[in-house]
Amino acid sequence: MPPDSELEVLTYSDFGVGIRWLAQQVVDDDWVPDAILGVVRGGLFVAAGLAYALDIKDVRHVNVEFYTDAGETLPEPVLVGQQPHLADLDGRRVLVADDVADTGATLHFVRNLLPPDADVRVAVLYEKPHTTYAPEIAWRSTDRWIRFPWIQVPPVRISEAGRSSV
Repeated sequence: MPPDSELEVLTYSDFGVGIRWLAQQVVDDDWVPDAILGVVRGGLFVAAGLAYALDIKDVRHVNVEFYTDAGETLPEPVLVGQQPHLADLDGRRVLVADDVADTGATLHFVRNLLPPDADVRVAVLYEKPHTTYAPEIAWRSTDRWIRFPWIQVPPVRISEAGRSSV
């Protein structure tokens, strides 16, 4: 993990501001999606926030693993679990929601899972300057490592004594 001086820290309050900003951009573009597809894990928060902000009921997810730790990735993104049913999105407007467009590999992977005739746009909280998949909507741009509010404390684990530790 980079030192704190090299981190972009997002608070829950700023997360709410970012979600409303993304939703407003979608509406201002006069492009309201038929469905929102969240990229698990961080994109779930973004997808849920946008679904409420835009009053979209068709919210789906795709579970993709690429990052294994801060700055460490698998050779390429992989699908975790079952392939989601996305064929019915052919010809429909789909907003892909993720927390960050970093390398772009995950977003390319997800786009390739969607039907070719789906009208797809991507909304992220953060875009990295070096991404190979430029999202249509990004709230902020940074080259720093981002500490999202949901990962600011370590996971709860079972200790050796059998009690959970925080």
